[in-house]
Amino acid sequence: MKFVDEANIKVLAGDGGNGCISFRREKFIPFGGPDGGDGGFGGSVWLVADEGLNTLVDFRHQRSFKAKRGENGMGSQMYGKGGDDTTIRVPVGTMITNVDTDEVIGDLTNHGQRMLVAQGGKGGLGNIHFKTSVNRAPRKSTPGTPGEARELKLELRLLADVGLLGFPNAGKSTFIRAVSAATPRVADYPFTTLVPNLGVVSLGVDQSFVIADIPGLIEGAADGAGLGIQFLRHVARTSLLLHLVDIAPVDGIDVAGQVRAIEQELAKFNPELLERPRWLVLNKADMLDEDERKEVAEQIIAELGWTEPWFLVSAIARENTMNVCQHVQRFFESQRDASIERVDMLPNDVRLRNEEPRD
Repeated sequence: MKFVDEANIKVLAGDGGNGCISFRREKFIPFGGPDGGDGGFGGSVWLVADEGLNTLVDFRHQRSFKAKRGENGMGSQMYGKGGDDTTIRVPVGTMITNVDTDEVIGDLTNHGQRMLVAQGGKGGLGNIHFKTSVNRAPRKSTPGTPGEARELKLELRLLADVGLLGFPNAGKSTFIRAVSAATPRVADYPFTTLVPNLGVVSLGVDQSFVIADIPGLIEGAADGAGLGIQFLRHVARTSLLLHLVDIAPVDGIDVAGQVRAIEQELAKFNPELLERPRWLVLNKADMLDEDERKEVAEQIIAELGWTEPWFLVSAIARENTMNVCQHVQRFFESQRDASIERVDMLPNDVRLRNEEPRD
């Protein structure tokens, strides 16, 4: 299935039904009075997150969605039937933006989560509502109000705990194959990864996390060069970034310079990504001798002035890859413990207020 992570759709809620002008006419009741009912409410348009979907490709074929109109009111004080709602299924992780105002109006991050994107119109009033002491036979009703119409931009952002960054052919796909059951395409030439890949790393009972591999970045990516920049949105939700680097490039490229180049592209795309925890993973250690690899790694770290954790691995030989994953798991466990500790430090009245279930 083709991976599509952006789509524009138009949604139109149903109009409300019109109110009815009618009078009660029965034998022996010459002055029955007004009995026109109200129009029904128009149907609304909803988006619902479905974990069974993983792409927005369906919206390439259908771009317009319309809910049904409410029925008009009828005599004998009969109200019109309300229009049926229209429900649109989208993948979990879909962010919704109003195209006209460029405002983010919702983010569906949980399975079954629903969001109203177009409200149906209200039904009009029948003439039964306009009877007064001086006007006992009103010939007045109101039309239903129109339903809302919007153009929406749907943007899929994968839900992952860890995001892999790096230049093409840095070994990101090989790394995710080594630590998870994901099987992205791997080859000895750049740009083999054309779409994001997700893998679940399982280290034991209740010890797992999701890792995302995105297409490689190149210099000038933030200005439209290459493929990876259009997929950087998929690491926007991650809590930790693993920056993979080829420690022994065959063309003699400056490794530290590559790291700085990626940092510049991240800063252009979204400066907040640079503030996120980012660990350096020096890959392809098998290309160097035992003594040489450590010396080269320490030289790169010194040149960068790197203060965050770093690792020396060989993804293709699966050497030291699980050690990286164990450190990542401990990172998430420490985050969870810190979050629990912050809750425990709250005053009792605040903690209870936060824990009260909402209606």
